[in-house]
Amino acid sequence: MPISDAPASLATALTLAFAAALCLGLALKFWLASRQIRHVARHRGAVPAPFAERITLAAHRKAADYTIAKLRLGLLDTALGAAVLLGWTLLGGLDALNQALLGWLGGGLVQQLALLAAFAAISGLIDLPLSLYQTFVVEERFGFNKLTWRLWLADALKGLLVGALIGLPIAALILWTMGAAGPLWWLWAWGLWMGFNLLLMVVYPTFIAPLFNKFQPLEDESLKARVTALMQRCGFAAKGLFVMDGSRRSAHANAYFTGFGAAKRVVFYDTLLRQLSPGEVEAVLAHELGHFKHRHIVQRMVVLFALSLAGFALLGWLSNQVWFYTGLGVRPSLSIDPSLAAAPNDALALLLFMLVVPVFMFFVSPLFSQQSRRHEFQADAYAMAQASGADLSSALLKLYEDNASTLTPDPVYVKFYYSHPPATERLARMQSPALP
Repeated sequence: MPISDAPASLATALTLAFAAALCLGLALKFWLASRQIRHVARHRGAVPAPFAERITLAAHRKAADYTIAKLRLGLLDTALGAAVLLGWTLLGGLDALNQALLGWLGGGLVQQLALLAAFAAISGLIDLPLSLYQTFVVEERFGFNKLTWRLWLADALKGLLVGALIGLPIAALILWTMGAAGPLWWLWAWGLWMGFNLLLMVVYPTFIAPLFNKFQPLEDESLKARVTALMQRCGFAAKGLFVMDGSRRSAHANAYFTGFGAAKRVVFYDTLLRQLSPGEVEAVLAHELGHFKHRHIVQRMVVLFALSLAGFALLGWLSNQVWFYTGLGVRPSLSIDPSLAAAPNDALALLLFMLVVPVFMFFVSPLFSQQSRRHEFQADAYAMAQASGADLSSALLKLYEDNASTLTPDPVYVKFYYSHPPATERLARMQSPALP
């Protein structure tokens, strides 16, 4: 696609805006994490009064220590991420990688795919040490990690293979669309991306998830009958009820719905079934059904579709602007000789867009967190109407304790990051459903 030139002042403005947003976001993340660490540490010595009869002091202190350990590692990860982002962009890392691959492969689709693959591989290697430390040190220290090195390696190899088999074809299709579909390529690319995501929702539970975990039909007939009756009352149909061997990798417990349309299925972690009574399992499932009843899933998909459409439209415009590349430390491929075609810049545009947009979107993330917390309250209210409120309250407390979730988060940190309300707010709302 042709690239339009523009005054250097636009490139300078983008450089300054990006640098300012990166620094401000980094400072805000550090401030929020520091608040959370201080707040959790300050309340470590006493269980909050509403939980004093259910949560032991030892469990409360474990949750505080676990939260602080993750936050401190998160601070390091945040600093490293900002440095790496700066290295890829303004310090010329992405430009150097692109120029090296152009010199080796020339311009074309193969070079663009190689650029995406090389970027993903280098980014993965950079993230690997902290990821391993999180799993085999932090999670291990608090008794949550069940992964062996052999299982981790098997998961990593499977992930690479699945990522290559799925990611490379869709990337090639989108890159081809960017170069061949004319000025409205972004609309066609958006349609392809959305179709791919919908297809993945159907394919994932049947073909991809079983590569990593074992899924067996729920065998507890009493629980199965209870859960089936609940779903019938709620008007929800699923392809099956399955138990996943989550305990092979972690002691954390969970339950979720997966799939789309006729491929929907209910999945319980085996750890969840061990920790909760049948009534508590029913209440947790009723909460998840509440999300469907209130159409939260559909609402999130609509928001995702709208944001991705806006994102592709913005990328369609930015990818034609020289200042978009130069302002972020990258030289686009331009041919001085009008008779010669310049090498495509589509992969460069994609990577720059994916690197830069999260820097600016971070500042509006509290709006999405607030909406998510509101949805959780609605799902809790629905669960209380369909199952036992006492069971739901008891299940939540068990899950908070078993997952070492802090009961005393910093209120400002909650408003910015939490997708689920803190335990104190959820239990208060359950006791007084009329609260706004």
